[in-house]
Amino acid sequence: MTPFYKVSGAGNDFIALVEQPLPTPDQVRAWCQRGLSAGADGLFVLAPAGTGAARMTHFNADGGEAALCINGTRCAARLAIEQDWAALDGTVTIETGAGPLAARRIGPTEIALEVPTPSRPVVERRVVVDGREITARFVTIGVPHLVIDCPDGVADAPVASLGARLRHHPDFAPEGTNVDFVAWPARDRLEVRSFERGVEAETLACGSGVLAAVAAGLAAGTAELPVRAATLGGFVLTVQGSVEDGRPIDWSLAGDARIVAAGRLAPEAELLPESQKWR
Repeated sequence: MTPFYKVSGAGNDFIALVEQPLPTPDQVRAWCQRGLSAGADGLFVLAPAGTGAARMTHFNADGGEAALCINGTRCAARLAIEQDWAALDGTVTIETGAGPLAARRIGPTEIALEVPTPSRPVVERRVVVDGREITARFVTIGVPHLVIDCPDGVADAPVASLGARLRHHPDFAPEGTNVDFVAWPARDRLEVRSFERGVEAETLACGSGVLAAVAAGLAAGTAELPVRAATLGGFVLTVQGSVEDGRPIDWSLAGDARIVAAGRLAPEAELLPESQKWR
């Protein structure tokens, strides 16, 4: 049996393995399958990496390794702190595929994560879907994001249908893109729903999606920091920092990051039916 933790970052949930061998893609896909196994948006493996640091390897639910998952990294920081791997000042650095990110605990179940300035500027993209041109903004926050403004709010946003089409759109091949539907009730308040690449579905929260939306809003001049972002899971994530030439610098994402369970993955957790009907 494989020891594991179940963690959740504002509703973005993960299976966490501490000081365990890296799983195979088949194991990740099986363990992340909801209803048939432990179920999660993704999985990460965490190991100590010297004083005040831990190394994180993240996998999406489809079994593919991802360079960065913001909410997963916040959960990894929370778990590293619980393992007493933090530095004397309480901070911990999480080494990710996108570089090291510093984190600190700001409440019983809240973690703030410092994130790097986007390496590339936000760019406007026009994408044609079924003969209709969609204007959006594209930005990379460790992983690619397409941000679509929804002036009438996100309650009825076509996340499942249009999100899936854009995620696989030829314009973003071969990597594909995450797709974020956003509304700005005020310059410092954001509502966001995300279709996540690798999960291939809408998730209750997407940390990099929140940051991508804020970066797009700052570039358009429609946002100002700090921003409180409401997610589908009901949690609010807070983005703070400073702005230079319309780009965020020295910014951070803070919010709920909780450990919800600990247990062992039984061998049956890897046994999936050969085919699943009606899907």
